Amino acid sequence: MPYATGQARSNSGVYLQSRYEVQILDSFGLEGVENECGGLYKQKRADVNMCFPPLSWQTYDIAFVAPKFNAEGEKIKNAFITVLLNGVPVHQDYSIIAKTGGGKQEGPELFPIKLQDHTNPVRFRNIWIVDLSNQPDPVYCTPCQSLACDP
Repeated sequence: MPYATGQARSNSGVYLQSRYEVQILDSFGLEGVENECGGLYKQKRADVNMCFPPLSWQTYDIAFVAPKFNAEGEKIKNAFITVLLNGVPVHQDYSIIAKTGGGKQEGPELFPIKLQDHTNPVRFRNIWIVDLSNQPDPVYCTPCQSLACDP
């Protein structure tokens, strides 16, 4: 939207378990605070603002590990998240300390992934959800390392 400014250019989010929001927002050229593109809403800014210019497709790769709760429903381990924005790590194995913004309260109940709608112009395509719960721990390579890193 060439005539729009700020959040009106696009504002949305991906809610994991309906609790933890990864921000979708046109923040190209901005400071990159926690409520901007790739941020964990009201909790942590992206390590680097990798937002492409307006009207460009943004890609998000999100790996999420749900928090763990004991039999009494008390949290015994935080959720963890890794986010790549446009192919660049902006959160790596970050421990999410609590729900973000308007997310549901933390608890042992499982909730769905949601795409947020603030009535701003946002389009989604090529959404893939893969259950990684039975996979070995991933090996991360930073951009400056060889593509053939050892685990």
